[in-house]
Amino acid sequence: MLSAVKVAMVTDCYVPRLGGIETQVRDLSRHLRAAGHDVEVFTATTGAQGERGGTTETGDDGIPVHRLALPLPFGLPVNPFAPGEVRRRLRDGRFDVVHAHLGVVSPFATDSVPVALDLRLPVAATFHCVVDRSGPVFRMLGHLARWAARGVALNAVSSMAAARVSAVAGDVTVEVVPNGIEASWWLAGGSQDPPGPATHEPNPVTGPSRRPVHVVSAMRFVSRKRPIAALGVLRGARAIVDRSVPMRATLVGEGPQRRLMERYLRTRGMDWVGLPGRVDREDLRRLHHTADVYLSTARLEAFGIAALEARAAGVPVVATRGTGADDFLTDGVDGLLGDSDVMLAGALAHLVGDDALRASMRAHVRSTPPQQDWPGVVGQTVAEYHRAGVPAR
Repeated sequence: MLSAVKVAMVTDCYVPRLGGIETQVRDLSRHLRAAGHDVEVFTATTGAQGERGGTTETGDDGIPVHRLALPLPFGLPVNPFAPGEVRRRLRDGRFDVVHAHLGVVSPFATDSVPVALDLRLPVAATFHCVVDRSGPVFRMLGHLARWAARGVALNAVSSMAAARVSAVAGDVTVEVVPNGIEASWWLAGGSQDPPGPATHEPNPVTGPSRRPVHVVSAMRFVSRKRPIAALGVLRGARAIVDRSVPMRATLVGEGPQRRLMERYLRTRGMDWVGLPGRVDREDLRRLHHTADVYLSTARLEAFGIAALEARAAGVPVVATRGTGADDFLTDGVDGLLGDSDVMLAGALAHLVGDDALRASMRAHVRSTPPQQDWPGVVGQTVAEYHRAGVPAR
């Protein structure tokens, strides 16, 4: 077991920017601090008021944030001049370990790792991305193999992502340290009974009416998340499901593909699909509590935090097989997995049309919290600090 450690959390992107890495690094820092550890964040992201150039601010969570950003257009989190200042602050800060967080392109965190190693600081490096098309570039650069040879504890947020990193780094050990959530929070406030096919007063013309089966998805509307494919899967499922079973869908988020999505819905008469825009966590939790099924069509998904949040809220999930979601979804138990969009449409149609199967899956996910809860994730993270070289107590 480790005593309290002082962690330098290094990340290109950090709040107030919004995204998966930003949110996870912030939440991990807060939970480490709540567990008795000391955390400071180093980032190339400007602050809410444009703080940059080495400004250190402390938020209401008590975590100091070193803003080593440049005044670049659109607030790009890039600073090739940062390593010297990072070196000085790491040296003077008496840190026990440096924890770097990396996406596909992370120049600030990547440059900071050799700085920390030269200072003889233990380093843990977490990959939040899928090293796929960038694999040849990573192999050519060779920095992952060099890091591993120098004792960096390489880890990734899912088994799939870890396997890709290991292959690029030379088949070295890459542990899995998943993203974390507050599972009980997502479940809190939801009905104990499944939304189900609520049957209402009979209509004299059409017979008994029922509440539409509600499909939900949350994502950034960017091509990598495949929002147009999600609409195609919804359309394919609607074509398969018996017309007597009403459906509706809600896709929350924003991004550059929104106009394409709106045109897709308009030209195909899919007025049963809503695009309410971006929502906060409270609203997303409320939306999940009205949902019958969650849909994820992303393929290059290193983890799938949005799908995990839905599963934690008690919603069965339909997702692509071979993504990070494999670590928290069991096909036929927590939801259904498919290898292609056609298979996803079939899986979604099957779940929409089978009230008993949905109820069974919903009962399971409500009674079986996911393992990626924060206490466990903090423990796995601290274990990586030990593997990197922080002495055990």
